[in-house]
Amino acid sequence: MDTLEAELDRARNLDVESLADAVESIGFECTRCGGCCTGETRADGDEPHTATVFPDEVRDLQAATGRDWRDLARPMPYGLREGEDGPEGETFEWALQVDGCGDCTFYDEDPDGTGVCTVHDRRPLICRTYPFSVGLGGTSQPMGDAVDEEGLVRAHECEGLGRDIDREDAIELAAALRERAVRELEEAIAVRESYDPADPERGSVVVHDSEGAKRPDGTPLDDRP
Repeated sequence: MDTLEAELDRARNLDVESLADAVESIGFECTRCGGCCTGETRADGDEPHTATVFPDEVRDLQAATGRDWRDLARPMPYGLREGEDGPEGETFEWALQVDGCGDCTFYDEDPDGTGVCTVHDRRPLICRTYPFSVGLGGTSQPMGDAVDEEGLVRAHECEGLGRDIDREDAIELAAALRERAVRELEEAIAVRESYDPADPERGSVVVHDSEGAKRPDGTPLDDRP
């Protein structure tokens, strides 16, 4: 199995033109349906929207909105357990915050029902690249299995797939895809190197990211024994 470092080298050497060729071959145009920004309705209950966000992206959103960390990001739910007073345990990375319906907190709709991202110009890489991902080990995949593949480029369920895309837009998306793959692998390596198992107190949550262990409000957990 390739190491994360080897995959990082592969990510850094990805050819943007080739990625753009794959994006063009698959085709994509955002229809602003909101499907990638809203919670998923499942037979076993609703599942909140989950989109990975890097720590510096949260701070960028803080600077743009003036809102608190908790209003922008939440601990990734995977690995947490439900305690008497809510989630508890330790987890890795952050997800964009959701509202009471499980939709991204930045999602809104025009009067005609067209989806709107209220931080579109500052949206994280995971949002800039959806519904595409790069098939490298150590990188994250959006919701749902890939429905189309072209080389290393994977396309995930989205009603905008199969539509014509301008070359300039394909290049921009491809460049963001490479950047995201590099950032995800750099993050994974940093988390691995800085990880120190926590023993959260009952009813508390610890989040491990590339900057170390944090509380749910984004502050460092620097008072552990």
